[in-house]
Amino acid sequence: MDSNLKEIKKEVYDKCSLSISDFIIEPESKEYNACNFKLNGLVIISRSAKITPKKAGQFVTFWKRSGNGPIVPLNENDRVDFYIVNVRTGNQFGQFVFPKSILINKGVISTNIKEGKRAFRVYPPWDVVESKQAERSQKWQLNYFYEIGKITDFKKVKGLYNV
Repeated sequence: MDSNLKEIKKEVYDKCSLSISDFIIEPESKEYNACNFKLNGLVIISRSAKITPKKAGQFVTFWKRSGNGPIVPLNENDRVDFYIVNVRTGNQFGQFVFPKSILINKGVISTNIKEGKRAFRVYPPWDVVESKQAERSQKWQLNYFYEIGKITDFKKVKGLYNV
């Protein structure tokens, strides 16, 4: 378990009675601390986003390998409840908790009708966005975000995870 997830477990999950089980590291995306686990029985895919030098927001990958073949976007038929993205900039730390349904709606996860994305950007509240597209993305994404630290809103955390 990477340091971000260890901190989240201690500072958030333990305080909300959320228990991690069936933890598996995904070696192909280790630079994003890729893993999956169950949280009180909910199936979670987890990544840590990366800061890129030329664009606002943080970049994160969400894909799977098709057998021995190419990488493909995640699919609506994959057994997953939430896709979480951990973000950190200096002392600011937070987590996006995206339900599968919202990522289907936003075109990130593939459906029979539309292919999804292999990666996307997330925009924590401390990122200043300049493009209209980034502004729109940040606006919907912040509905699924909570900050970690002295101001963690545990009621929001429980609401995001439906517990």
